[in-house]
Amino acid sequence: MGATIARAEQRCAREGARLTPLRREVLEIIASGHEAVGAYDIIERMGTAGDRPAPITVYRALDFLRARGLVHKVESRNAFIVCTQDHAHAQRSLLLICDVCGLVAEREAAGVFDAVEGCARAADFTVNRPIIEVNGTCAQCATAS
Repeated sequence: MGATIARAEQRCAREGARLTPLRREVLEIIASGHEAVGAYDIIERMGTAGDRPAPITVYRALDFLRARGLVHKVESRNAFIVCTQDHAHAQRSLLLICDVCGLVAEREAAGVFDAVEGCARAADFTVNRPIIEVNGTCAQCATAS
């Protein structure tokens, strides 16, 4: 988690943005595991030390983190994971999602995205957020069955 926070601090400093204590806490909660975390789960975890923040406050922190490429939204789960790749946020991301344990792993997949973007160009379509989610079973869950 330390590397995630250090990368966030560096990126914010480069961009002249501020990683406030609340934004940092949201990022730390997301980085604390390998499963996607929903906004209301984040609020619940933040509330263990006292008053819970308003949902809009957490959503604003999430928007800030997404805009800086520090987290990805897993659309199919309406939840968030830490960006583990060293790329600009508009870059391509492949998310592998385990249906058994909820693990979400981010991988590079240049060939896949080249094909997707080629199909999009052929259809005169502009790709804005090339993120692909693939559901399946992780190796640990496959061997446990």
